[in-house]
Amino acid sequence: MSGHHHKVSGKNLFWTIVLNIIITLSQIVGGIISGSLALLSDAMHNFSDVLALVIAYAANRMAARPNDVQRTFGYKRAEILAALFNASVLIGIAVFLIVEAFHKFYHPEPINSVWVIVLGALSIVLNTASVLLIKEDSHESMNVKAAYLHLLTDVMTSIAVVLGGVLMYYFGIFWIDPLISALIALYLIWASFGLVKESSAILMQFTPEGIDINHIVDSIEAEPEIENVHHIHIWKLDDHQINLEAHLDFCEDVTLSVSNAVIDRIEKKLHDTFEIEHITFQCEYNRDDKKEIII
Repeated sequence: MSGHHHKVSGKNLFWTIVLNIIITLSQIVGGIISGSLALLSDAMHNFSDVLALVIAYAANRMAARPNDVQRTFGYKRAEILAALFNASVLIGIAVFLIVEAFHKFYHPEPINSVWVIVLGALSIVLNTASVLLIKEDSHESMNVKAAYLHLLTDVMTSIAVVLGGVLMYYFGIFWIDPLISALIALYLIWASFGLVKESSAILMQFTPEGIDINHIVDSIEAEPEIENVHHIHIWKLDDHQINLEAHLDFCEDVTLSVSNAVIDRIEKKLHDTFEIEHITFQCEYNRDDKKEIII
């Protein structure tokens, strides 16, 4: 695990919003004029990008707000909620596109493929610029990663749209349009599912991936002053901050100063080994309670 995280900036998100509004409006007009479902599908995907980016931008700004007595964790999970929402919307759009493609596949209509090629190419250029703008931030924020996935899939779908336009222009294969639309939709579902799973796990406060609670227990109980560790809870507050709380049984009835020294040692070990940043221990001695690791 790496402890270095760069600060995510909202400026690049703003510019990606502007670029995607341009793409969406041009493709809606072009899709209506040309009669291309694939182009309208790409436009709808781009419109979802605009929504995703607006939500991501708002969540990014909200997450930076300080915590207070009413919101002791602040707004750190705003970005996780945004990531879950955006990925879920993308899956919903994909299902709709598959249904539409199914109907149009059996009732293909002539399509003005020149519009499809030109506007598909425009989408490739502008979406590539958008991807490059937020690529670095996507490694640091699940929220931005959701928006990044929207944009990255748009580059690929626009390439498919252009290829379909070329086939329609030269060979008159109009059924390729709904086929491309369906393939785009299936890819969207595949790309979004992992993000839904990851963001849901954080909101459900599951143990973060890559962390073995038994390893943590062994690490704590290796301290000579500790008899037992139990009632463990470990979860992620946001993309990066891992929290842990547990009961510590001491071998002897030590003073507070001694317990503080032991806790300092354990906290440093857990931070260096597992990157656990926020730790709360309840110190106990000879207390009659359940000693299971997970209660």
